[in-house]
Amino acid sequence: MTQLELGQRAERRRRFNTTDAETLRQITGAATPAGAVPEALINALFSDLLGVDLPGRGTNYLKQETEFLAAVPLDQDIIAEIEIIRLRPDKHLVDLSTTCRLANGTPLASGRALVLAKDVDGAWG
Repeated sequence: MTQLELGQRAERRRRFNTTDAETLRQITGAATPAGAVPEALINALFSDLLGVDLPGRGTNYLKQETEFLAAVPLDQDIIAEIEIIRLRPDKHLVDLSTTCRLANGTPLASGRALVLAKDVDGAWG
């Protein structure tokens, strides 16, 4: 991990299908929207990015807010992206914007995440 900087980004491309939605329903018991990706799977993409890519292993999730702008269609490529928008080194906090869009650029969701990156190696120099 390199030192965290404003504007750093990470993204993940994914295509969800009916099996993914059904598996989530079986695990959680939550209803899943017909023909659409459950919102929990989109937020899981953000979690994956935060814990694996930016800030990385050792990240502690504190807060997530997501506004869904449109139903996320099954069986289409989507791109989830996070970007560092504020650093608070004195508290080891990182604020990030979160977005999800279709591969053609159509926005599907936007929001913010707040994480504690105290235990991420190299994050603070």
